[in-house]
Order: sequence, then C-alpha cells, then structure tokens
Amino acid sequence: MAHLTLPVFLALSFSLLCCSLPSRTRKAVSPLQSGAAEDDDLKTQIEKLWQEVNSLKEMQALQTVCLRGIKANRKCYLTIEEPKHYHEANEDCIAQGGTLATPRDLMENNELREYARRSAPGTRDFWIGVTDIVKEGQYVDVNSLPVSYFNWDRSKKQPTGTKRESCVVLSVAAQGKWHDEVCRSLKKYICEYIIP
Repeated sequence: MAHLTLPVFLALSFSLLCCSLPSRTRKAVSPLQSGAAEDDDLKTQIEKLWQEVNSLKEMQALQTVCLRGIKANRKCYLTIEEPKHYHEANEDCIAQGGTLATPRDLMENNELREYARRSAPGTRDFWIGVTDIVKEGQYVDVNSLPVSYFNWDRSKKQPTGTKRESCVVLSVAAQGKWHDEVCRSLKKYICEYIIP
C-alpha cells in the first residue's frame, strides 16, 4: 500500500466498500432492521477509511519533511532558515506537526550539530526545545518534561543562571555545546518529527 497514491487508495477503498456490503439474502430481517444495520456497518467502514486516509496524509507529510531534512534515531530533523524568537519557533514547529528538537544524548546532539552545520553554513546558533522559563534552573523540554541530558559549554560558564536567559541554543560554533539565551533573540531553529 506504500506505493499507492492517495487518489488510487481512495478509489480502491470505495470499490471494496461497495462490493463488501452485506447481502440482504443472508437472513430474514425486517427492512427497517436491515437498513439500520447496514447504515451502522457503512458508517464504521467509512470511519475506518478516513482514519487510514488521515494516517496516510501524516505519513506523506512526514516523508516530505524527512526528504528535506535528515532522518536519525527514529526522528526526522529539519532546520528552518527564517530566524524567529523561541516561542515563535516552537509554535512554527508545532504547526508543522513537530516540536523544537531536543537532543536526548550525545549521539543525537552530534547528529544535530552536523546537520545544522551542513544545512545552514555560517549560522552559529539554533534554538532547541530546552528551557527553564517556568522555574529558574529547572530545564524542561517543550512538553514540560524534565531534561536529563545536557551539553552546556562549561568553558563559557553556561548556563549563566540569569532569569533573563531562559531558552537554550545549540551552538555550531562551539562544537554543539549549549548556551542559554534571551528567548526574544532571533535565531534559526531545528524542528523534530517522531517517526511512527
């Protein structure tokens, strides 16, 4: 089914649906009962088809993202070239079906750094999905879950620990180390999409 286009899938599904409707000759049921049962069965089949169509749309969108970005660690990553402040960047990733990228270990962090370096040469910093906006010093991801992996640039005494700098960037210039920044700063960013 992965090779079928959406219109072909819909046409096949509709033809199967029409051909698989229960026959009225199977058992003697009053016309009212038979019609109600067929309606319920038809509604169920249509609902299942719509779920499959929506799932195919999501997979197609995800494949498009993966083709434009990179695929690693059961995720797709995509750098966005238009600089935005942290909250706008996060909202943009969500609108596209993802979130700001949050590296969970050194391997993911290094892959993000290399991808960011290749995809946007000359860009120093990218927003990632880590912040301590709610409580100073308590870093969470965009889903408000505690972050357990950090890659702070200790040579620059990061994080600085000030309430003014509450959003985190991955610095390509600092070999993938993290810095905390003012959330209103304009930066490019990396979105991540979970592969089902």
